[in-house]
Amino acid sequence: MKKTHSLLLVLLCFGACKYEYYEPPLVSASAYPDPVDQILIGKCATAGCHNTASKDAAAGLDLSSWERMFDGTNNGAVVIPFRSDFSTLCYYTNVDSSLGLVAQPTMPVNQNPLTSAEYTLLKNWIDAGAPDKNGFVKFSDDPARHKFYVVNQGCDVVSVFDADRRVAMRMIDVGQLPGASPPESPHNIKVTPDGKYWLVVFLNADIVQVFSTATDQLVKTIPIGNGMAGGWNTLVISKDSRKAYSVDYNGGRVAFIDIDAGTSNTVGPFPITGNPSPNLHGVALNASDDTLYVTCQEISKILKIPVNDVASYEDVNINPPGPWQLPFPMKPHEIVFSPDYTKYFVTCQDTNVNQVRVFTTANNQLVQVIPVGRVPLEFGVAPASNLLFVTNTEDNFFPDMRGSISVIDMVTLTEIKKIKVGWQPHGIAVDEKKGVVYIANRNVSGGTAPHHAASCSGQNGYLSMIDMATLERVLSFKPEVSVDPYAIGVRAK
Repeated sequence: MKKTHSLLLVLLCFGACKYEYYEPPLVSASAYPDPVDQILIGKCATAGCHNTASKDAAAGLDLSSWERMFDGTNNGAVVIPFRSDFSTLCYYTNVDSSLGLVAQPTMPVNQNPLTSAEYTLLKNWIDAGAPDKNGFVKFSDDPARHKFYVVNQGCDVVSVFDADRRVAMRMIDVGQLPGASPPESPHNIKVTPDGKYWLVVFLNADIVQVFSTATDQLVKTIPIGNGMAGGWNTLVISKDSRKAYSVDYNGGRVAFIDIDAGTSNTVGPFPITGNPSPNLHGVALNASDDTLYVTCQEISKILKIPVNDVASYEDVNINPPGPWQLPFPMKPHEIVFSPDYTKYFVTCQDTNVNQVRVFTTANNQLVQVIPVGRVPLEFGVAPASNLLFVTNTEDNFFPDMRGSISVIDMVTLTEIKKIKVGWQPHGIAVDEKKGVVYIANRNVSGGTAPHHAASCSGQNGYLSMIDMATLERVLSFKPEVSVDPYAIGVRAK
């Protein structure tokens, strides 16, 4: 009767506006399948709890409709289609640890918990994609969707985010050994320039995996290393999206990857004086894609490797004699070119150094030293604004944070701002179309307590975001991801 009275009231209210077009709002019906509706509407989206009127006092979660459910909470998505193991709606409604993770407080608050049958119904519904009453699965309707990707190094999964709603829309298993212990550890992710694929490399697996950005399904697995184990750190992809290169920290080698053919060849090591097998980490390609620039992380060198004549490689001393020379190893971590390719920037992570060093591409001359925060690691480049964002992962001058982002003007070669962003920022990516910068907070050493248990060993990390217009952190954005979020890739629509 209540629903009938509500409908009559709506008709009476709008009957007088005979010249005004009226379309009932989406939330006039929940759109949940009937059995799910009975649980979520009947027991969760109730007065004073997870409905539109009360959601701000209930972690921001509105369960009054299937559509609104996908907005999640203040801490991110609560339902991720096909993955009940990463859906916190299951954690907080479960009271039986034999059925899955249990989190407190048990929902519904101050009410009888869900029965095993009700919990199992929700879990099975989510594992089937959490479809609406018509069978539609959220986020399955736009193959060109604007997304960003986060590798979780401690859990062998990639979190796929919808860039419009800013919530996790999928969790994708990566690697060849599900549940491996220790994990295969996805370390770096890159989206091809043409936007068709995302590629991931692993510290503990000698492969590169290629996934479709349209479906986020695995396309191919490419062996690298020529049968010799390595620790594969980073990737760079050619501008035509056909070739990729990955570097081996343990063996000082470089894998040359043909994305189209699904083949690879690994070359090296590249000995330099005193270092027969330097620890390689960062990698970049020059403007013409004919030379790799690779950092040697434990010393003060980078390598320049012609891709068509690797034997003629040369090393560059990034701590040359002169006014900027220091009595410490620079420990170069990452390298990136300016948008016009006339300069390249190198993060120097040694705790006695904490600098970004800038060199001319033409003659490798050191032209500027930019002091930044403690242990600078990764770069995010914003070509349109000529800004460079640097993660200082162990910066500890903030009493409530551990880490910062240095913003560098690539024209004046100066740090123009330092932004505190949370606990141990590492991976970073610029989304110029959205006007934001995404940051992965590892949250592994000490750190802030996560809001829920992790689905694998360790504690969850989270994401931060910077508004590029104001160069301020967006405080409303702090979604948790999985264990040790390490790198981010963006696929603009």
